[in-house]
Amino acid sequence: MKTRHPVAAATAAVLLLAGCASGSTAAAPAPTASAGGAGAFPVSFENCDTTVTLDAAPERIVTIKSNTTELLLALGLGERIVGSAFLDGPLPASLADAAADLNVISDFVPGQEAVLALTPDFVYGGWESNFSAEGVGERSALADLGIGSYVSPAACKGDAMPDPLTFDTVFAEIDEAGALFGVPDAAAELVAEQEAELAALTPAAGDTTALWYSSGTDTPYVGAGIGAPQMIMDAAGLTNIFADVHDTWTSAGWESVVEANPSVIVLVDATWNTADSKIANLQANAATAGLDAVLNDRYIVVPFAATEAGIRNVEAAGSIIDQLAALEAE
Repeated sequence: MKTRHPVAAATAAVLLLAGCASGSTAAAPAPTASAGGAGAFPVSFENCDTTVTLDAAPERIVTIKSNTTELLLALGLGERIVGSAFLDGPLPASLADAAADLNVISDFVPGQEAVLALTPDFVYGGWESNFSAEGVGERSALADLGIGSYVSPAACKGDAMPDPLTFDTVFAEIDEAGALFGVPDAAAELVAEQEAELAALTPAAGDTTALWYSSGTDTPYVGAGIGAPQMIMDAAGLTNIFADVHDTWTSAGWESVVEANPSVIVLVDATWNTADSKIANLQANAATAGLDAVLNDRYIVVPFAATEAGIRNVEAAGSIIDQLAALEAE
């Protein structure tokens, strides 16, 4: 059932934007503008099976997760962010100036009291699970308070989940954010930059098999076949050993990893689960210590914040290509 946010009354002059795929096998289409022109309001679109309608651009925004925060900073909207939370790691140097005055209210998902104290008119979350009674509040409850909400479309669940996630979906979110926050020109410029950077990548040649190791010790949590890890590995020219698993991420058995014996291991580096700790685990585990990639230190490291759908995915693919080239040159 779709819930309509009463942030603003709907009118006939609506700008319709497609926020998520309508079915489990479709990528999110690019937004289409009405005759109202760039920056026209009201705007309305479907987002994770929720209808969002706004009469004006939000002015007091709370962002949850790094990908949402980084996108708004890249669009020049830092002054509208009244609070950020649950960041996945340090912001990139390119956004340091824009983030100089960023108000980080929690290292985790903030509670409703902390969020409401900021008197926001909008909450932009990286995950659907951010919007719960234990977190910032259910989306419908926020709407009853006049607070709009939006979830990164890549994180939609059920029929709205991108299957598979593609860069078109990632770029469509940038366009949607541009329309939603009244900065369509900045969004179009950012998309053009990202598309050019993606087109300039030269994926690795040959068949370099890879394990995307996100977390876990006894049971590894790995990149599967339809999410951001697969999208990034495809762009970098790596062959995911778990590409046949129809999921974004998945729990796997070390025996499956040993059987595949990947050429390289992509290590997701997070403050709470570092790349170094993963290497130590691989070396200490009798099952994985004999893997070719472990014996020959064939590791590629990517920061956690660049591994969820967002503006750093193209950069992550480029970094993987460069690190692989350096390994091959040894």
